[in-house]
Amino acid sequence: MKKLLLVFLFIAPSVFSQQENLQNKSYFTEKLYMHLSDYNKKADLAYRFNDYEKGKQLFEDFTNTHLEGAYMDNFKFQGLKKNVVNLYDYKKSVFLITYASWCIPSKGEIPAINELALEYKDKIDFIVLFWDKKEKVKELAEKFSSNISVVYVDESKNQGAYVVRQLKHSLGLPTCFLLDEDKKIMDIRRSVFPPMQTEEETAYRENYIALEASISKNLVKEYEEVYADNVQVD
Repeated sequence: MKKLLLVFLFIAPSVFSQQENLQNKSYFTEKLYMHLSDYNKKADLAYRFNDYEKGKQLFEDFTNTHLEGAYMDNFKFQGLKKNVVNLYDYKKSVFLITYASWCIPSKGEIPAINELALEYKDKIDFIVLFWDKKEKVKELAEKFSSNISVVYVDESKNQGAYVVRQLKHSLGLPTCFLLDEDKKIMDIRRSVFPPMQTEEETAYRENYIALEASISKNLVKEYEEVYADNVQVD
């Protein structure tokens, strides 16, 4: 009996701590419900007066203050092999970006994502989510590296309405989400849109630098470890 009591006393704090952590978790959809309406009112007003810098700042303030640090819900998508794909099926950190056939990717963005997916394939799962029909998605998927998982949600079939409402209609597209292994939101960002006259190579470099900086800051822990090893303690 004493042995059982000792085991309970040893295990109980750990169990209670885990339960407390679960209860303290806040999720993306909860944060949207609480704060999206206020953000939309302010953003709509800014864009009505063509104040794009104000709109950009409002987006950054909203995502930084209310969404980053929350956990992404386990959304369901369709794979190109007629399979259902759950976000939590991906066990690594996640780079998730949303597109649609009518939404033109930033110039140089796809080559930059393909290059990054090759470099970080052992550490990060790259996912491209399309809001399109399967036939169109299969065509668009050819532009992306085999290191990238291409998934979709087809609104025309009245499927995935919940996912559409949360991920598409809330923040628009293209929107990029960087999630750690636990699917905690580390960063939310818009695409870089160089001017149309920008040369292809320059546009690629601008996108690559911006995305790589966000990845290395938020998802790749080795950078912090290397920095810590190089710091000398007096």
